[in-house]
Amino acid sequence: MKAAVITRYGSPDAIKILDAPKPAPGAGEVLIRVHATTVSRTDCGELRPRIIGRLIFGLRRPRRTIFGMDFAGVVEAVGAEVMSFKPGDRVFGMCPSRSNGAQAEYVCIPERAPITIMPANMHFDEAVACEGAFYANSGLRKFHVGPGHKILIYGASGAIGLAAVQLAKAYGAEVTAVVATQHLDLVKSLGADRAIDYTAGDFTRIGETFDFV
Repeated sequence: MKAAVITRYGSPDAIKILDAPKPAPGAGEVLIRVHATTVSRTDCGELRPRIIGRLIFGLRRPRRTIFGMDFAGVVEAVGAEVMSFKPGDRVFGMCPSRSNGAQAEYVCIPERAPITIMPANMHFDEAVACEGAFYANSGLRKFHVGPGHKILIYGASGAIGLAAVQLAKAYGAEVTAVVATQHLDLVKSLGADRAIDYTAGDFTRIGETFDFV
């Protein structure tokens, strides 16, 4: 199979499109034929990680050789003991840091990894763009954000922030979004009850109390 292979840290030219062995699913693993993947901020961080990132991705060189975090595709095969997925399932998710990445024709990851069935009306290129929503939803659900809560989202114009605005509203919370001037209309259009321009003053002195920040 073709894959985006990385053997050293550095600039984007460290990534090479090469032939790589097609993985085979072991016990508890799912083999997915990749239909869509991304180049994300997470990938950029993996390509040139700081010290804390090297603890995750590898101290001197990348621990995994195939690049990429996000994928959407179709389950081709499953290993023994896999209960949640079967061949033909349309799925999307993220590759764990200790698994090879998604920028390849196939990816093989544990069943317990961040992977789920795609909605029937969603296209592969739509599903693969949901990384920010994974992170946002994890935090909102952990703290049981819902009706009656006031939540302030700082950095609401990024991938995670934009997802958090929409999800928090869907859960019934009152949302205040903090963004730069050029993003005020965007977050309002996505449901923010109020948008604060952090370039116009110190938003920490607005004198309000929030349930979650």
